[in-house]
Amino acid sequence: MTVGLNSLYTELVMEHDKRPLHAGLREPFTAEVHHVNPTCGDEITLRLQLTGSGATQQIEDVSYDAIGCAMSRAAASIMADLLIGRSVAEIEPVREHFEAAMGSRGRLEGDEDLIGDGVALLGAAKFPARVKCVLMPWKAYQAALVESQALRS
Repeated sequence: MTVGLNSLYTELVMEHDKRPLHAGLREPFTAEVHHVNPTCGDEITLRLQLTGSGATQQIEDVSYDAIGCAMSRAAASIMADLLIGRSVAEIEPVREHFEAAMGSRGRLEGDEDLIGDGVALLGAAKFPARVKCVLMPWKAYQAALVESQALRS
């Protein structure tokens, strides 16, 4: 494999790791989830604050406490920044594209217009063990979304 670990830890990833956006658990929140990556020990507690319902449901806030590698912490920061202020429906194609790019082992180039700073994380796609680190915050978001919908029922 010609890609080295240095390609994983880009300047942007390190910046999000050192100065994470939206970190720290905040109230109010609609749902809270805790995810652990048993492979490496990364953990995230994520709180999601939603308003509205159905297709107009808005992501008012995403707050989190992330413990683990720089990739997982940066992924949480980047994801939270992408989500806040957008509708759940608007974020779905972003999530789908990001997950597809991460699962492509580097064959699918990320669309920066769609995933923003998330393109800085795509170097991890060539390292299967790191894909779980990067996707863990997105899996926590999906679980919080499901939990919030169950609570509204």
